Amino acid sequence: MKKRAKRGKAETIALPMAARVGIGVVAVAALGYGLLSRPAGVQPARKPPASQAQASSTPVYVAPPVHTSAPAPAAISAPAPPAEPPKADADAPGALVRQVVDYASRQAPGTVIIDTGNTFLYLVLNDRQAMRYGIGVGREGFAWAGEQTVARKAEWPDWRPPVEMVSRQPYLPRFMAGGPGNPLGARAMYLGETEYRIHGTNKPDTIGKRVSSGCIRLTNEDVVDLYERVKVGAKVIVLPNAAARKPSPGAPPDAASRSPDSAAPPNRPAATNAQTPASGPKVAEVR
Repeated sequence: MKKRAKRGKAETIALPMAARVGIGVVAVAALGYGLLSRPAGVQPARKPPASQAQASSTPVYVAPPVHTSAPAPAAISAPAPPAEPPKADADAPGALVRQVVDYASRQAPGTVIIDTGNTFLYLVLNDRQAMRYGIGVGREGFAWAGEQTVARKAEWPDWRPPVEMVSRQPYLPRFMAGGPGNPLGARAMYLGETEYRIHGTNKPDTIGKRVSSGCIRLTNEDVVDLYERVKVGAKVIVLPNAAARKPSPGAPPDAASRSPDSAAPPNRPAATNAQTPASGPKVAEVR
């Protein structure tokens, strides 16, 4: 009985051991099959080292390819325009409007050049440009040419007609305070010791015409602009033209810029044929 009990106990222990061995064999077989069935070209993923992973995450700037090009040809400077003011038609639309134009000059910036024949005033800006203004100039017999300087400037100037003008037009006032109704307009620049001025006007329709007794007139808007740009002492050059008076032999250098007087040549207008306005205050003959 004892032997039979021992045998039964040995069989009871042996069965679990056999089951364990069998399960191990099955597991090993399954693992071997899995390894054999994996494609040969597939390699297990490898985790890169930390330093390599950090370096690969940093963006890398790649410079674009540089294409060399032929050097640009040297600029060819245009020929300098003539020294005299360019010919311009004052009757062209917009010609009398204030504007910057091409104008070569050897004069210093700030110099005023008056082209009486074409009714333009040029303010030199640099050696290639000038500000151009439309102007009214002296009528026949009162045009002049020469060189002067701006002696002084005045805002809304008073007007005292010269004796010569009063003798030709006795109806003119002896004095008129500055203001919108004054024929000298908003600003005046007095030329040397002469009676001539560059001034504004309360008659803008006279711009581009020959109506004055020798003064140069601009619209009030333009004369204010010019007034701010021109300094006292600036040179003023009045170019000669066919109708301009020139100094006679032996006359002082500034004789061309003096007011008409009783000793003037007989071809100057007398008081009887001086131009007068059709209506309104008789103050048309401003210098």
